[in-house]
Amino acid sequence: MNKIKFGQGNASIKRRLLLSLLPLMSLTVGCTYVEDTSDLRAFVAERSSRPVGQIEPLPDFRPYEAFVYEGSSLRNPFVPIMPVVAEIPQEITDVSPDPARVKDYLEEFAVDNLLMVGTITQPGDTDALWALVADPKGEVHRVSVGDFLGLDNGQIVMLNERRIELSEIVSNGRGGWMKRPRIIVLPE
Repeated sequence: MNKIKFGQGNASIKRRLLLSLLPLMSLTVGCTYVEDTSDLRAFVAERSSRPVGQIEPLPDFRPYEAFVYEGSSLRNPFVPIMPVVAEIPQEITDVSPDPARVKDYLEEFAVDNLLMVGTITQPGDTDALWALVADPKGEVHRVSVGDFLGLDNGQIVMLNERRIELSEIVSNGRGGWMKRPRIIVLPE
């Protein structure tokens, strides 16, 4: 069995012993009796001889009035509102755009950007009437009944010297399609 001797042993043990003895030594020094406490007695006598001040009275507090919550029968504001979903009957129509149809050049532009600039007829044939439509680039195109124009599959259903009537196929907002009439008028 190894014995640790204080003269030869471990330095950390010596350090620990010294650190634990330091507080004990300082306590014993602080507890010594001092006979001359005259300065302390003079300080206490001087403080006691001063006049005692008046403490202000406490302010008057209004009595507490309890609040009575009367909204307990109303809807809880922390619970989300349940939406009322109305069943909208789905209109079954056979209207839908033809995805296989090759688009015409004027279907690249919105109807609002197309302008009717006039009409022409074939000499000797009063039934052959074409409308002249200018695109946003300023190019003029000849169209007739059955041609398509506009972004929403607009097909010309009727035209005369003053206007072009279209039937567009647009989404009805419920997963189906519907026809919507549009008119392009010759400016005055």
